[in-house]
Amino acid sequence: MRRFAVALPVAFQKAAKQLIPAERYFDDPIATLAYGTDASFYRLLPKLVLRVESEAEVVTLLKLANQHKVAITFRAAGTSLSGQAVTDSVLLVLGENWQQREVRGLGEQIRLQPGVIGAAANSVLTKFQRKIGPDPASINSCKIGGIVANNASGMCCGTAHNSFNTLAAMRLVLFDGTVLDTEDSDSVASFRQSHASLLADLALLAEQTRQDEELCAKIRHKYRLKNTTGFSLNALTEFTDPIDILIHLMVGSEGCLGFISAVTYNTVPDYPHRASGLLVFPSVNECCQAVPVLKQLPVSAVELLDRRSLRSVEHKAGMPEWVKQVSEGACALLIESTAVSAKVLQQQLAELRAVVQGFTLEQQVDFSTDPKVYNQLWAIRKGTFPAVGAVRETGTTVIIEDVTFELSQLAAGVARLQQLFAKYRYDEAIIFGHALEGNLHFVFTQGFDDPAEVKRYASFMQEVTQLVAVEFGGSLKAEHGTGRNMAPFVELEWGQAAYQLMWRLKKLLDPEHILNPDVVLSNNPQLHLQNLKPLPATNPLVDKCIECGFCEPVCPSRNLTLTPRQRIVTQREISRLQATGEDAVRLKALNKAYQYAGNDTCAACGMCSTACPVGINTGDLTRQLRAENNRRWQGLATFLARHFAAVSAMARFGLNTGQHLAKMLPGWHRAMPTAMPTAIATATPNVKRAALHKKNPALKPVIYLASCSSRVMAPQANSQDSRSLMQVSTDLLAKAGYQLITAPGLAEQCCGMPFLSKGQLAAAELKQTALNQWLLQTSNWGQIPIYSDSSPCSLTLQGKLDPRLTIIDSVDFLYQQVLPKLSITPQSEPVALHISCSASQLGQAATLKQLTAACTGQVVIPEGISCCGFAGDKGFLLPELNASALSGLAAQVSKCSRGVSTSRTCEIGLSQHSGIEYQHLVYLLDKCAR
Repeated sequence: MRRFAVALPVAFQKAAKQLIPAERYFDDPIATLAYGTDASFYRLLPKLVLRVESEAEVVTLLKLANQHKVAITFRAAGTSLSGQAVTDSVLLVLGENWQQREVRGLGEQIRLQPGVIGAAANSVLTKFQRKIGPDPASINSCKIGGIVANNASGMCCGTAHNSFNTLAAMRLVLFDGTVLDTEDSDSVASFRQSHASLLADLALLAEQTRQDEELCAKIRHKYRLKNTTGFSLNALTEFTDPIDILIHLMVGSEGCLGFISAVTYNTVPDYPHRASGLLVFPSVNECCQAVPVLKQLPVSAVELLDRRSLRSVEHKAGMPEWVKQVSEGACALLIESTAVSAKVLQQQLAELRAVVQGFTLEQQVDFSTDPKVYNQLWAIRKGTFPAVGAVRETGTTVIIEDVTFELSQLAAGVARLQQLFAKYRYDEAIIFGHALEGNLHFVFTQGFDDPAEVKRYASFMQEVTQLVAVEFGGSLKAEHGTGRNMAPFVELEWGQAAYQLMWRLKKLLDPEHILNPDVVLSNNPQLHLQNLKPLPATNPLVDKCIECGFCEPVCPSRNLTLTPRQRIVTQREISRLQATGEDAVRLKALNKAYQYAGNDTCAACGMCSTACPVGINTGDLTRQLRAENNRRWQGLATFLARHFAAVSAMARFGLNTGQHLAKMLPGWHRAMPTAMPTAIATATPNVKRAALHKKNPALKPVIYLASCSSRVMAPQANSQDSRSLMQVSTDLLAKAGYQLITAPGLAEQCCGMPFLSKGQLAAAELKQTALNQWLLQTSNWGQIPIYSDSSPCSLTLQGKLDPRLTIIDSVDFLYQQVLPKLSITPQSEPVALHISCSASQLGQAATLKQLTAACTGQVVIPEGISCCGFAGDKGFLLPELNASALSGLAAQVSKCSRGVSTSRTCEIGLSQHSGIEYQHLVYLLDKCAR
């Protein structure tokens, strides 16, 4: 095997710098650390990270790598669990320009670029009642490139619907930079001519494989099971055309045989009607004996959960009380059935119930079509993995292994795994999995900071691999890919003949061994015990992070600086270096870089917590760090909090003055040399002074809690509706019979968020205490309800005020109290809806959609924008964060007449970057409620 130089060749670096712009070329300590981490328990620091945005860049870089013998690793979302997406050489990370998708016919096929998130692919297929076959648990975060490269599957996918078996076509780039598109006849013809020798060698290998009866039998056996260990040798037995062989070898190749730049799937039905039930058996044996019976019935998923899995979630809110009482040896099956119609579903359920009556059960939740019931059941299943992660000891990692047994051996396999857990004292280990395929996941916690712990893990894995691969003839990796984790055991599972065949394929398609070396195939028997990721304690707010990367798609700074996962990774390394005292130079560099990349550009919006399996809000960490960094400003913050009305008045004066200057001297703000004047000036074309309007003594009283942003900033100068938010809210609610009261003293009130976001916790508490007292007095000690016009304020105040107070956010009040009393005339033009991060965390997404849909038949919700990145005043002070978060907005809303949201500051940035005006939802409702 070729050994690579410690340092990258200067000629390669120079050529890469000429090709990749500086903002996408990373070789600094913080970027290489951040990208050196994926969801696995391995870490390697790349020497160079390049964010690639086109196939042409990949082609050139592969040619350079081949020329200079530089190892290349490809990375999509980095949710890989087996160490496939880390390297100590050059890492090519997919940028944002790999999002193209094309639906064919009535959804029977879909062509996707590798940067498309799996859930986004399914979203465009929903109207056709179709979906892609693979359904990995990480589908909301992982990307098509990784799904195909790892041949990922999932709960309902089985083997029939994985990428290998639903692949229709592929566009790929080989090690030498050659592009092949199997949907382009010219490309295929050209490739057959230019790479005739390669295709002949593939055809010969396939023919030799088919003539080896023993090898063919092993391949057939292996792929009757779920199996992603090693390369896809079934490509050699199931296809004769070397082009077909080639593209199917790419499936599951983990970036070791080439780069996948587009894939076309044959989609599968996504039936709209579903029901789920839970069966609890008194023993593992009885549970597993039921699986082959269920496999013959109309079920789409059967998930096994052992007693420890149930115990890990039994204390969670909403869990049935009886979960705590099931016997020690119990084992459960969560079953789902789906159908094209309600009638067919009921027929299927009748068949299932008849069979279930023959089982001996401890407990049962009958099959239900009620979303509340079946969502709760699936919460049990989905909560098991994060539950182990949440209780692990700080400093340990969570390992999830992924094996397959023959169905006939499933009960024995579970029992033997449990014996190994006991032998090696993995007392917290749980087993769950996709029972229909004999695919089991087992999860346990493991520390790697003690040589004795590493030895325990090594011995345990040695026995696990022997048990699964040799004794039971199963698969060591069913759906998580081989990676570095199982590379040393590929020969153990497959035998020498198949293993050497894989090496021949590697040599044929990557002769210089530059593509992801040591992944899938390795000559290093200790590879799985090397480069183990440290997880030192850094802060209790984030210590439970398992670095899965699920948070990244919803982070507004993901394309500008760091993601929540990367912020935590960096803080952990900073804490480690501080504790050990090693490499003071690196520590200083990380601290310095983190100020902008980690602290300043964090929106602290909390969206990461909505996607995190263990509920971590990295924004809390950011606010705490800001509090530590900004202690010298505590006195000023307290002064501003005590004189808030004057501060607001100054802000209104500044914005009003800026507006007049903008009218007299267009573009004057662009000449301002300092950050703050430029920020104010940039805002002035979009905002003007908002005046408090007088209260109307009629109708049913409701206290109006107007946010400071809505009090300071009115609609943009050329707005479709120039009324203040206060005025339009009063007008609209009056139509429904409510009187909004703007009580004296409102100008002094604030929810505290402007201070919280900067880490000024004392000033924030001061404002919240004052607001609490003011609201009690103005609401007659809670007798009058309070209407909050801004989702960020409503979220900030959640759980912070006197329980006698009834604060209702505008979205909920409009939906529950106002809409039913209005006569709405919908408009014909499409409307763009921005569900702000605060509204999302308040659980208002569905409500917002319904309110907007009442006013238009065409609600457009832009994909990939969960937080606008304006983040209070960061849109003024760090406009690049807002611009990055909304970079894909304009193209998605170009046909919309207007946009709606529930936060005034969000609306400023949304209007600036969309080309249409965004206003609070009340403007649209008031327009349509004639």
